[in-house]
This record gives sequence, structure tokens and C-alpha cells, in this order.
Amino acid sequence: GAAGLPRDPAALQALFAQLRNALSQPTSPEATAQLALDQAISAAGQNDRSIDAESSTAFGHAFDVADIWLTDATEFGALQARPVLLTRREWVRLTMPVWNALSTPVSSRISDAMTSLLESQTPEDLVGELGGASGVLRSLGGTLFAMQLGHVVGQLASEVVSGGDIGVALLPDGKAALLPHNVSALATGLDIDEQEVRLYLAVRELAHARLFHHARWLPLDLQSALTAYAQGIRIDASPLEHLMDDFDPSNPEELRAALTDGRLIPPKTEDQERALARIETQLALIEGWVDVVTHEATRRLPKADALSETMRRRRAGGGPAESAFAALVGLELRPRRLREASMMWRRITDAVGVNARDALWAHPDLMPTGDDIDDPAALIDRVVATARGDAPMQDDMDRALDDLLRGDAPPEN
Repeated sequence: GAAGLPRDPAALQALFAQLRNALSQPTSPEATAQLALDQAISAAGQNDRSIDAESSTAFGHAFDVADIWLTDATEFGALQARPVLLTRREWVRLTMPVWNALSTPVSSRISDAMTSLLESQTPEDLVGELGGASGVLRSLGGTLFAMQLGHVVGQLASEVVSGGDIGVALLPDGKAALLPHNVSALATGLDIDEQEVRLYLAVRELAHARLFHHARWLPLDLQSALTAYAQGIRIDASPLEHLMDDFDPSNPEELRAALTDGRLIPPKTEDQERALARIETQLALIEGWVDVVTHEATRRLPKADALSETMRRRRAGGGPAESAFAALVGLELRPRRLREASMMWRRITDAVGVNARDALWAHPDLMPTGDDIDDPAALIDRVVATARGDAPMQDDMDRALDDLLRGDAPPEN
């Protein structure tokens, strides 16, 4: 639904039971984080299964071959840490700290907005009497969002095939992982040998992990955009007042409907739209680059093109990344944008080669913009001219790129 909560009445009632239990006890950031983790593990545990020795051997071989194939496809070197295999619940435990960090700006702002709404609707002479009511309402906002986050992450655990499947750095730096159970589920019905599917996904995952390890500024940049979005969050008073006036605790159907149909969510502000555009551009640049690198590295796979098309259809149909950001910030990722970013990276690679292309990831100031995705010609001209050393005029970005191409240290923030 619009708030990331389940539409199934039984599932929602179970969530409300957890909510009542949580609100009956003192809450803290640690408590809400634990609530989100418990909710996610509970959802992920359904139909989860352990990883047998045969799978470990097969996936280990796939990672070994993928590392070799990536050698010429990207300038970013191999990871030092050995890739791992994860069950769904292990994926939840390993990634939940990052999910909590990503969601904190939004959840904190929701709690603040609910408290501000209460105070604004209270007569001035009674504001001092609010006392614990504000704290309860703040706890309600944080607890409700924790339940939402746990439900979303638990659902994603049954869909993601790798650590980088969401398009952001969820795993610890330098780590790569595949989920064998979900890889097998994806391979079912593709009419493609599962060995090829494993190898293709291993290449994609290592490409993601190498990129995240090299461009360590990416998580902070995403966090900054999410914070910018969260600053504009507000709650409309009139629909909430109507909901509270008629709310019957024994019948949560009206609240369920309000949470899933989006009636409490006001239109986004211009600042929020800009923040969402920034998030979409970053995700498109990451996925576009991974697509191009994977295409180059998997030329030996007979069904590589078919697998690439499978991943595109998966995104178009609402893949894990689309589900995650729709629930977190209401962002609808456009598959067309990802295709355009892939085309841009391909043109850059053809024009200047792998090394100059990958040098663009060294600093956020060097990165292509949304306008560059729309029309990469000017960016390509700048990169080509700088690589040749005959750029007529340099701005800050050009000077930084020139330093990188000469091997100088990148600028620091």
C-alpha cells in the first residue's frame, strides 16, 4: 500500500497487535530498530531454507569465474573479501542496519510531524497539559514506521537475489553476496541453464560490490538526498482529524484503508521532488553502469542477452529496488530512465574507454547529471577533450577530472 503496509486484513491485524504491545512499553531508537528487525525476520522466515554443500560449491565456482571475466570490463579491482551466500533471514540481519540508517530521516520527520500536528490542534492554554501525550504520539510515529520498514524488508528478502539488487550499498564495504534460494526461484521458468543464471548474477553482484567499494561516497550522497526529502514531510490535519474522530480500536479497517490508500500523504513539495530526482538519477547511474559492465563481462555466456532482458523486465514489473523506494519515500523508479543511463555509459565507454569512464566515479562532482543522461554529448565532449589535454576552458569539474586522469589525488570534501 501507500504506506508500505500489507493490504491483507489478517496481516495488518497482526501488525496492530505488535503496535499495541510496543506502545505499552517504553520506546527508544534501539527498541524500534529491534521491532523492525523482528518484523522483517518473521516475514523472511516463511519458506526460507538453508544452503547445502552442493550450492556452496556451484556458487563459489561462479564467483571465481565472474572475477576473472570482470578484469577487462572495469578498472575497479577485485575485492579482498570472499563473496558469501546468504539465506533470506541472514540477508535481513546483515542489511537491517543500513535500512535503519536510510529510513531514520523519514521516520524521525514523521514523528516530528505527528507531534507538531497535535500541538497545533491543541488550544494554547492547554499545550502545557500535553505532557506524555506528545511522547506517546512520537512513539506511535516511530513504532508505526518501524513496523512498516520491517514488513517491507521482510518481503524484499523473498525477492532479492544479491547484495546489490536494490541498487544501494546494503552490505558492509567490500562484501558481495548471493541468495541461492532466490536465484533458483528466478531461474525457474526461464528455460536457461541455472549454471548460466548463477554466473550472470555473480558478475552483476561483483560489479555492484566493486563499484560500492571504490565510490565510497555513494551511501552518504544517498543519505543526504533522503534527508532532504524528509525535511519536507508533513501530515495533513483534516483527514487525520476525521480518521481519529471516527476511529474504533476494535475495528482497524478504516485505519488500514487510510494507511494503504495514501489519503494522509499530501502532495510532494518542489524540494522533495528535486530530492527524489536526485535519488532516481543516482540509482539509474549505478544500475546503468552495472548493466554495461555486466554486458561486456558476460559476452561468453550464450544466454547473456536473454538474462539481461529478464532483469529489465523484472525492473519494469516492480523489482526489489522499485518496491523498496516506493515504500520508503514514494519514489516510482522509471525503467526508461535506467535504459537511458545504460545507453549513456555505453556511449562514454565507446568514446573514452573503460579507465576514463570509471574515473568519473571517483568524486560526486565528476558524476554525470540527469541532464547528461538526457543528452550525454556535452559530457562526452568534455571527457574526450580533457583526456586529450586540449580542453579550451576548464571549470571545477574539468580540473578535477584532469587531475584524476593524470593520477593525482581527488579533491576532498
